[in-house]
Amino acid sequence: MVPRAPAGNTGRACFGNAEDLGRVPALSAGVIRVSEIFGPTIQGEGVLIGEPTVFVRSGGCDYRCAWCDTMHAVDPAYRVQWVPMSAEAVWARVVELSGSRPLTVSLSGGNPAIQPLGPLIELGKAAGYRFALETQGSLAKDWFSALDTLVLSPKPPSSGMRIDWDALAACRAAAGERPRTILKIVVFDEADYAFARATHERHPDVQLYLQPGNHTPPPPQVDDAAIDIDGVMDRMRWLVDKVVADRWFAARVLPQLHVLIWGNRRGV
Repeated sequence: MVPRAPAGNTGRACFGNAEDLGRVPALSAGVIRVSEIFGPTIQGEGVLIGEPTVFVRSGGCDYRCAWCDTMHAVDPAYRVQWVPMSAEAVWARVVELSGSRPLTVSLSGGNPAIQPLGPLIELGKAAGYRFALETQGSLAKDWFSALDTLVLSPKPPSSGMRIDWDALAACRAAAGERPRTILKIVVFDEADYAFARATHERHPDVQLYLQPGNHTPPPPQVDDAAIDIDGVMDRMRWLVDKVVADRWFAARVLPQLHVLIWGNRRGV
């Protein structure tokens, strides 16, 4: 049976000024809007899966994906929970959590590209920390070139969003040769799979990771929501079989390891 994307919000395409897209009031220059900082834990997905990591999750996003699993960092209704912090304050919390022992800091969201993260990266790099950032590739920033890993995760048709190929290419150009750049695409159904193939055809030199979609993203107000693990694993098996049958050997299929271990619990 071919999996189908979940019903729900159909989303819409959104492009323009980052503050307008985030639909939250602008902050003073250099201030980062933080949804949560947690860890150390393991990176649960993609090229850094299993790596010890501290997560800095920013608040605000220029997309509204139908199946978003971090609405507490996306929906402006939760902006009262987002804390405006300086780069120095964020960095102090990272150092506290990591015990001053350098590891990987994952910058996520929402869309972290909305935030002024360059100074934070500069502070961390000076202390020997590594930085990874995941974004849908809608907003390019010059500080991408200071990252160690840039994860571009363009959203497939099931998200309800429209891909801007030029914006994705601009993100790659902004990163240059400095960080390791990879593609990671969530796949719910055949249309998403076709989208992943099309993305790879445009960027054949970038390593691509495929990830089965989570059936049951948690409500924003719930810290530990139930998960349909059978549904997730059915999609995982279908995706593996599909890639192997098509002999698409350039793609790598990985689960969300943190979902398999902790379900949809936040802060792990």
